[in-house]
Amino acid sequence: MQFIETYNLTGVIIGLSTFLIIGLFHPLVIKSEYYFGVKVWWWFLLFGIICLVGALWIHNTILSTLCGVAAFSSFWGIGELFEQRRRVERGWFPKKGEMGEKLKK
Repeated sequence: MQFIETYNLTGVIIGLSTFLIIGLFHPLVIKSEYYFGVKVWWWFLLFGIICLVGALWIHNTILSTLCGVAAFSSFWGIGELFEQRRRVERGWFPKKGEMGEKLKK
């Protein structure tokens, strides 16, 4: 932590980590909807609540901030799960099992 404070890297670490967390949630939402449908929304809610509680309890600024980012990314993921279902219905993304059928043709 001394190195981070000495070179004022807190913002850079938080920014990069936020980018990676959001980047992780994008494919996680797509794959979750593909394999499990929207019924896993409560897993996103549970993970978000756990991270939110962690953000409130952790005293380290960087870790607390990253828990908060993960919490609200997870909450955002709930809405995106349902939105992803609409994208699949519109044909923008394949339904489960369609990829195998397309490969057979």
